[in-house]
Parts: sequence; C-alpha cells; structure tokens
Amino acid sequence: MARVRLSVAERREELLSAAVEQIEVRGVAAVRIADVASVLGVSNALVLYHFDTKEKLVAAAFSHAAEGDLAHLRRLLGRRTTALRRLRAAVRWYAPTGQAKGWRLWIEGWAAALREPALQEVTRDLDRQWKGAITEVIAEGVAAGEFRCPDPGATALRLTALLDGLAVQLTSYPGAISRTRAQEWVDEALAQELGLERKALTATDR
Repeated sequence: MARVRLSVAERREELLSAAVEQIEVRGVAAVRIADVASVLGVSNALVLYHFDTKEKLVAAAFSHAAEGDLAHLRRLLGRRTTALRRLRAAVRWYAPTGQAKGWRLWIEGWAAALREPALQEVTRDLDRQWKGAITEVIAEGVAAGEFRCPDPGATALRLTALLDGLAVQLTSYPGAISRTRAQEWVDEALAQELGLERKALTATDR
C-alpha cells in the first residue's frame, strides 16, 4: 500500500514521535537513524534530509517531548479552579506515580545532556519552564490566602527535586519504593511546603 504523502511539518512530527519512542526503548547511545527509519518504513536518507545528524534528531526529539509535556502542564494550570487544586493536579500528573509518560526518556536525557550541549539546553529549558509555572501558581495561592509559602521559587525547586529523585528510584530500581509510598511522600512534602494539613490536599479531590 502506498504511503500517504505528508507535508514537511507532518513528516517531521512523524519522525520526531518515532524517535522519542525509539529512544525510550533503546536509549540515546544505542538508538540509530536506521531504527527510526525502519519503524516508519522510510529510508535513512529521508531522516537525514530533515535532521542532518543523529545528534540533531535526538535534540529535536527531546524538544518535541518537552513541548508536549509543557503544553499539558499549561492546560492543568490554566483550569478555572483554585490554585491548590491546580497545583495538586500538576504535581500528581508530573509525579512518577501519575499519568506523565516518558520518565525513562527523561532519565536518558539527563544522562546524555552531560555530554551533549544541545540536549543540555533542551532539558534545562524544560526544567526552567516547569519550575516557573509551579512558582507562579504557588504565588497565586499565597496571594489568594489559600496557603502559606514564604518562597514559592524555593518550594518549586524542592518539589521538583523530590519528584525527579523518586522518578529515578521507581524507574531504575523497580521495587525499591512502592508507588503508594512514593505518592504519600509527595503529598506530605506538598502539604508541608504549603503550611497545610495533609487532609487539606485530599479535600481537593472532592
């Protein structure tokens, strides 16, 4: 069956999605241009036409994944509800026990970024935008009198560090921590940072 002719933008989207999947399966170091081409049934030359090198493809794939994650975060934080509800929803989604996909991908990305400047910039930008969005919604909650937090930026950094660390433990060492216990730690940390009782977080579910 002949393949449907795609626009340049559609083809890039297809290649980037395939690259993300292959990186998750094989890892940054092992993935090849041929792996991405094979899964789509296209030639290596087509992939190289759009991205020139494997390094550029990998950096673009991570940027593509980051854009998707940030778009979902903005949707969660843009809901018309309290700051506490929005913050809890964002943290629960981002946490390794939530619905966010691709923790293996991002752990691969952090490791590869130590050697790849372009990839380091992608992961740094995602981290910066995530912390900025969380800082903003915490500040909104403080201004509205929903909770107390003397330093929203520091709180966003500490929460991110906890979530990232738990992601490494749950992804790299299955069984080291139960998902239930990890979620309890996340809720406890969030409540403590906001000067709330933990039951106040549970109340946001009702």
